[in-house]
Amino acid sequence: MARHVKKGDQVMVIAGDDKGKTGEVLRVDLAGDKLVVQGINRVYRHLRPSRQHPQGGRIQKEMPIHISNVLPVDPKTNQATRVGFRTNENGAKERYARKSGDSLGSVRKAKK
Repeated sequence: MARHVKKGDQVMVIAGDDKGKTGEVLRVDLAGDKLVVQGINRVYRHLRPSRQHPQGGRIQKEMPIHISNVLPVDPKTNQATRVGFRTNENGAKERYARKSGDSLGSVRKAKK
């Protein structure tokens, strides 16, 4: 099944502590319906001293958030938009922004 977001998309968080923030999708986990967004849902990981990290300390990293809590950003208006699916003139399935009608990228290649 096609998802409304994929790796490399610019998305806006619509629910949670980071509501209203935007970032780029770094990773998508289809099995768990989660994704990792750059700069969103950052947590501290406490490390004890080791050979790789002789000082130990705290490292900040992004944790996954549920896919339902984000919407893609419309390229025309720079606001969150719902996504529709349509077939373009080449026969390829593509995602488009419902607000402006602009294409957000192909989902699959054209049929031969």
